[in-house]
Amino acid sequence: MANAHDAVPLPLVGQPLRMARLNPAVPPPPLVRGPRPDWLKVRFPGGPNYLRLQRLMRDLALHTVCEEARCPNIGECWEQGTATFLLLGDICTRACGFCSVTTGRPLAVDPAEPARVAEAVARLGLRHAVLTQVTRDDLPDGGAALIAETVERIHAAVPDCSVEVLISDLGGNWAALETIVRARPEILNHNTETVPRLYRQVRPKAAYERSLELLERAKLLAPDRPTKSGLMLGLGETPDELRAVFADLRAVHCDILTLGQYLQPTPRHLPVQRYVSPAEFAALRAEALALGFAHVEAGPLVRSSYHAREQVDALRAAPSRQ
Repeated sequence: MANAHDAVPLPLVGQPLRMARLNPAVPPPPLVRGPRPDWLKVRFPGGPNYLRLQRLMRDLALHTVCEEARCPNIGECWEQGTATFLLLGDICTRACGFCSVTTGRPLAVDPAEPARVAEAVARLGLRHAVLTQVTRDDLPDGGAALIAETVERIHAAVPDCSVEVLISDLGGNWAALETIVRARPEILNHNTETVPRLYRQVRPKAAYERSLELLERAKLLAPDRPTKSGLMLGLGETPDELRAVFADLRAVHCDILTLGQYLQPTPRHLPVQRYVSPAEFAALRAEALALGFAHVEAGPLVRSSYHAREQVDALRAAPSRQ
């Protein structure tokens, strides 16, 4: 496996990429105080399908990002029989300011995990499976081989099930990215998460340019496969900064965009700077669609895999916007 510094740079698609760059001195708005607005209130999970899926995950010793990241939609999604499988354990090598997944020294990779995930997908009767990962900077390939094997095993076990992968930046290891793309996931997702100005606080070990390059390389490796990215709102970004990121994502031919409200998982994480209203999300969705995204999912409770199957269906029905 090649190291990141051994990779040969690829040319950018189309016109030169205009990176989102704004004045770093933009002052943050006052911190939010008081209770969350009504539009962020969700029902406590506990329906029969939720409990069935919870038992299945424990029986197969699997992890889900729904639980580890304390997703507010876990009740709705699990009750519908959908979940996002978390690969490569439940300990991440990074400590992003927004994420509640445990940080530390991960355990050894479990070679049987891909088979168990495929079994769970089959037992659940899924038509669309979403896979994500903890970042594994301790592994030479960032876990790419295991992710690719999981995609292949799902395709073999449930041929009619499409697979979406939400991956880390792999430390810029483009040979590892190629390993994943060659497994032919139906959608490749990598979240930019926030605007460049906030990366030092939000994603201190990541790089905005590297995330854009990953999305571009994925599209070059598999032009027929959609790429996807998502952003959290309410961390102190400005509307103009968001628009610049939208433009950067379209410059690398990203097809699907998700926009959701950042929610502070614990007092140790970054505070919420602002709650974005449903009307603002609707306006941003309209702006993003006008830039050429094939599908935009935007709303206070939207997360990367929220309504993922519906996103696939909508994308297949939409004309190409490349």
